[in-house]
Amino acid sequence: MTSSSMSLMGLFLEWQPELRKRLRRRLGSDELVNDVLQETYLRVERLGDSSPVSHNPAGYLFRMALNVAADQRQADSRYLTGEEVQDLLHIADDALDPARIAHARIEIAALEHALGELTVRQREILIAARVDDLPQQEIADRFRISVRMVGKELKKALEHCGERLDRRVVQRFGPGAGKAS
Repeated sequence: MTSSSMSLMGLFLEWQPELRKRLRRRLGSDELVNDVLQETYLRVERLGDSSPVSHNPAGYLFRMALNVAADQRQADSRYLTGEEVQDLLHIADDALDPARIAHARIEIAALEHALGELTVRQREILIAARVDDLPQQEIADRFRISVRMVGKELKKALEHCGERLDRRVVQRFGPGAGKAS
């Protein structure tokens, strides 16, 4: 080590109590401060004689410690919390439940049957509105009908599918929106 890096290490060791206080005020966590000080020490040690010290070595050390803290917080943000892991495990359990899979298959078959009972225009309007998410004006232009007629056909199709699937249909557009049909 050169005298400049030795002096930086000496300054770090001498200034550590003050650095700890300043970091504690800035970071708020004793555990984080301890981790930051350890990593800062390692970085100062690694500097060796490769990097000259600025005209303000104390400020240089403080900035280095803050950069270490920012790096650690960024790294910590990539990890999931215990609660997030538990939530994901429950989602995975629910997704693989054979009873739910069987029920979903039955509902899909019932929906396919209900769609088959609709008129061709009602089915195509329902798919365009709910699957393709097209605006009603575009659907009206495609079928050469009024927007009001699109709304009526869509409502009939939704009510029919709701009855076949034993589901309550809530109107999301037009007069009476938000009420069960």
